[in-house]
Amino acid sequence: MSVSRIMLAPGASGTIERLHPHRDGLVARGFEVELVELPRSSAERALPVYRDAVPETRRAEAAIGGHSFGGRVASLLSAESAPRALILLSYPLHAPGRHEAWKDRTSHWPDILCPVLLLSGEADPFARLDLLRTAVAQLPEATLHTWPRVGHGLTRVLDEALDRVAAFVRERT
Repeated sequence: MSVSRIMLAPGASGTIERLHPHRDGLVARGFEVELVELPRSSAERALPVYRDAVPETRRAEAAIGGHSFGGRVASLLSAESAPRALILLSYPLHAPGRHEAWKDRTSHWPDILCPVLLLSGEADPFARLDLLRTAVAQLPEATLHTWPRVGHGLTRVLDEALDRVAAFVRERT
């Protein structure tokens, strides 16, 4: 089954407009991309909105994900019912300085049965690299790529990040 649709949601402090470069880059790489606007609240409250945007009948045919908060919500949805693939851009493993939260924010990861791509900056204050590597080990099938001197957001490396997303999704079709 071919995956040509990618659904992405923005981070908590952004709107879907901040994902337009991501969408445009993936469209240029041959994908249909739909952006999902999420309410600014808890991930658990945003989950039904993402769920409605990608009903279970379409989920198995789509790659879903998002930046930061959007990726966290997509990961919760993926733990319920597996999409074709999950794309986590700058996953918010913990708030800056609150490293202990990573266990709660990844407690659902063992239930994610689809392939997962995680792209992160090594200077991201929301994802201490050693904790991120430990967390990724909970995922049955995961690929992690990081960039030195990149923080919370992949703007500086967006073309390379989108190349990695495109290759990852194509490998799963």
